[in-house]
Amino acid sequence: MYRDLTKGKISSTLILFALPMIGGNLLQQFYNIADTLIVGRVIGRNALAAVGSAYTLMTFLTSVFLGLSMGSGALFSIYYGQNRKDRLRLAILHSLVLIMAVTLLVNILVFVFLDPILTFMRVPDKVRPNMKIYLEIIFAGLIATSLYNYCSCMLRALGNSLAPLVFLGISSVVNIGLDLLFIAVFRMGVKGAAAATVIAQYISAVGILLYTIMKCREFLPGRNDRHYNPGILKEITKMSSLTCVQQSVMNFGILMVQGLVNSFGPVTMAAFAAAVKIDTFAYLPVQDFGNAFSTFVAQNYGAGQHERIRRGTKEAFGLSMVFCIVISAVVFIFARQLMGIFVKADEIDVIVSGVRYLRIEGAFYIGIG
Repeated sequence: MYRDLTKGKISSTLILFALPMIGGNLLQQFYNIADTLIVGRVIGRNALAAVGSAYTLMTFLTSVFLGLSMGSGALFSIYYGQNRKDRLRLAILHSLVLIMAVTLLVNILVFVFLDPILTFMRVPDKVRPNMKIYLEIIFAGLIATSLYNYCSCMLRALGNSLAPLVFLGISSVVNIGLDLLFIAVFRMGVKGAAAATVIAQYISAVGILLYTIMKCREFLPGRNDRHYNPGILKEITKMSSLTCVQQSVMNFGILMVQGLVNSFGPVTMAAFAAAVKIDTFAYLPVQDFGNAFSTFVAQNYGAGQHERIRRGTKEAFGLSMVFCIVISAVVFIFARQLMGIFVKADEIDVIVSGVRYLRIEGAFYIGIG
């Protein structure tokens, strides 16, 4: 299903297009959420601290690839709105090669410099072995994550935000099932949590790749498109660099905060790990709504409908503000109950620290909108 965002009532068009994106990214968060919840409940605070601290590093790296994919997707939307299929096919080819090359390079660098990275993040000795093992396994799925994000952005650029949700739903169920099997039954510890995540990531990546090949043949590059075009690569780099910075700056800040948090020991690390997951769930919908609006702008820009873009900006702003106010109130009021989802009831010190974090952070969600 490909949605034309240049027609129809703006508010309903945006909401209907954004909902599968929001659902998809919320499901994507279940990859690490499932690890965090089950590890925290079954193994304990040190393992929770390891998985939570690893999550911030993985989120930062993933945000780089996501930014590259989103920038490429914006260009795809423009060409799709202009009905320039020849340029679209070239852009798809060049961006795929660029993103896969960057992914491989980052993967190699992280494996080589993993110990210095852990030292830079001030990971305590009690947590370091578990975190290192977890990351070594998780990084094996980095290519799958990058490929899934790329195909998702491509499909969304063409107006199909439902297919990515379906594949994430399947892989999320697999991830949770394997987490329970590997951690609760086989007692594999953080190794089991990481292995479950990687298997689920490859299921979503292979599934969405096959779907894209079967359903988007007219947009995929053929033999005549397999040549280097510096103009296309320049456009991709120009648009991707902006979205890459946008996606990674906040996550880099969280990574720096994680380094400070790690210096306070496992209790604070565990509290931060649980609170960040809740925090991500809280602001992710409005962030995804913004991504959906970007596709709306790109398609309408390509079609030359500038007045529709201006009206869409006003309506999108209003919808975002309403959501942010509501979610801020929910997080502030139910902070303790939300922490209780991830942390055992007898871990009072962890819960208290997490509640304090959530109530301060939640007051500023309106800034994200």
